[in-house]
Amino acid sequence: MGLFGKGDDAPRLRFRMREKMMSVGDDEWIENGDGDRVYKVDGKAMRMRDTFALKDLDGHEVAWIQEPMVHMRDSMDITVGELHANVKKKMISIRDKFIIDVENGKGLEAHGNLVDHEYEIERDGQTVAWASKKWFRMRETYGIEVVEGENTLLILCIAVCIDTMNRG
Repeated sequence: MGLFGKGDDAPRLRFRMREKMMSVGDDEWIENGDGDRVYKVDGKAMRMRDTFALKDLDGHEVAWIQEPMVHMRDSMDITVGELHANVKKKMISIRDKFIIDVENGKGLEAHGNLVDHEYEIERDGQTVAWASKKWFRMRETYGIEVVEGENTLLILCIAVCIDTMNRG
């Protein structure tokens, strides 16, 4: 997998995801840059709202993603351990944008061509992750690069949320 980000030499972790993989009742795998399975995205069936669990190779739940029961606009809640975040689609914007509010932490913003999986995730103007499908020949596949030291699970959950809300 090639490098997505431009202009810096920060070490990055790479992952491969399937586009629009997250359908209710479906299970898919997130793979690392070497093609090894690292997290299973378990789409929970029989729910009134979109719900997903990320599980490690041993089947332990490491993150939870769920559409809120009552919401005014497209949004999803993420729980990674004690960390809670909310991803919401910015309604009025010149370009596609998602705002990620992190409880007791600095928020993030995803912007770019979100529908086509060509976007960046930033915190305070600093890019912390990139998504791109230009690096794969396989259909319906895109990559995520995360700057080392960032909360990788949170970034992967954000990508799942963006994918889910864009399939709308």
